[in-house]
Amino acid sequence: MEITTNGITLDVSGALPFIPEPEFESWKKPAVKAYNELMNVSGAGNEFLGWLDLPSDITKKEIEEISETAYLLRRRSDVIIVVGIGGSYLGARAVIEALQNSFMLLHKKKHRYPSVIFAGQNIGEDYHAELIEALDKLRYSIIVISKSGTTTEPAIAFRLLRSHLEKKVGKEVAASRIVAITDSSKGALKKLADKEGYKTYVIPNDVGGRYSVLSPVGLLPIACAGFSIKSLVKGAEEMETALKGHETTEDNPAVLYAAIRNILYSKGKTTEMMAGFHPSLNYLIEWWKQLFGESEGKEGKGIFPAGAVYSTDLHSLGQFVQEGTRNLFETFLWIEKPKKEIFIPKSEDDSDGLNYIAGKSLNYVNEKAMLGTLKAHIDGGVPCMKISVPELNEKYLGALIYFFEFSCAVSAYLLGVNPFDQPGVEAYKKNMFQLLGK
Repeated sequence: MEITTNGITLDVSGALPFIPEPEFESWKKPAVKAYNELMNVSGAGNEFLGWLDLPSDITKKEIEEISETAYLLRRRSDVIIVVGIGGSYLGARAVIEALQNSFMLLHKKKHRYPSVIFAGQNIGEDYHAELIEALDKLRYSIIVISKSGTTTEPAIAFRLLRSHLEKKVGKEVAASRIVAITDSSKGALKKLADKEGYKTYVIPNDVGGRYSVLSPVGLLPIACAGFSIKSLVKGAEEMETALKGHETTEDNPAVLYAAIRNILYSKGKTTEMMAGFHPSLNYLIEWWKQLFGESEGKEGKGIFPAGAVYSTDLHSLGQFVQEGTRNLFETFLWIEKPKKEIFIPKSEDDSDGLNYIAGKSLNYVNEKAMLGTLKAHIDGGVPCMKISVPELNEKYLGALIYFFEFSCAVSAYLLGVNPFDQPGVEAYKKNMFQLLGK
């Protein structure tokens, strides 16, 4: 069974053998109920559903204004630093790393756009000290993202970087190189931005961090990296229209994905492994892990979201997946058409025994590795789904992001939890503040 929507195909045929048909049928009604809770704005956390209409609500003028700010930052910078943690950086990083050249730094002299790098997502002393040392010799700008301005990790990083930039170029010039994405009216960062005259963008009050990729939180850094936010939003808008128009598992891939996840969870499959077959998908998987982990993991419930990049991790985690504890299922993320082609040459001596695939593209071999892994893991007792994307570009990434956001909300409602809060995140902060003497 598979559904294709706006080019994105969900194939659940590798999971259905593990689900008796009557059981699958019995989940259809709850899945539709969860869908309707979302669409009728009647479910838990419904005050944070701004993301649901975000793609279609973004105006052409807003996209042009964000693109203009990105252009100005690029003109002033060799490097643009995005300061944020969690949803304030993962979405942007996912899109940028999926689209950019894997070896951009080796092509730096030929590259039209500054590097976009990230800070404030950790409290690593070496990381931030080495970053500041490198910035001594570079022109740079800062995009700081925080609703409150007091989240510890990004607040520390921004204080360090702001101090360094002001000493380097003076307060007035520094202010022209800092953009704050924050609350519309309150909070420490908003107050500072108003005082210092920083350019600002608003994090919508009804959009949580992990659902904010398609707001200025994600759009400005992505535009700074030189990618088309117009196409990204367009792909998301098309997926929004498609998913809002169908409620059943037969017609809506997001509802089907949510239903299969919860059926497998009810059968003891408590871990989902999102497995990509392209190294550039690593941070997209990291974003997916945060989206589902923070949305579902509460009240003693939830599917644990794990990630892997195959075939690399087939030589590490592969043994466990194949023969370890049978408490997991997999979702394979496959890109049908790579951005580039490279073919395996023929060797005269064939000492490595590869002449049987000489003339084949690496993608041909990679696809056979994917299909072989899919069969092996299903045979080994691991239910598998596959999500196929025609190619890795802005339009399809926008569609995929919205697909996962929508399916995550439906899945959490099926699970019986609020998809939009994260009360457990505060526990470590309380202990840390006490140990620091706050």
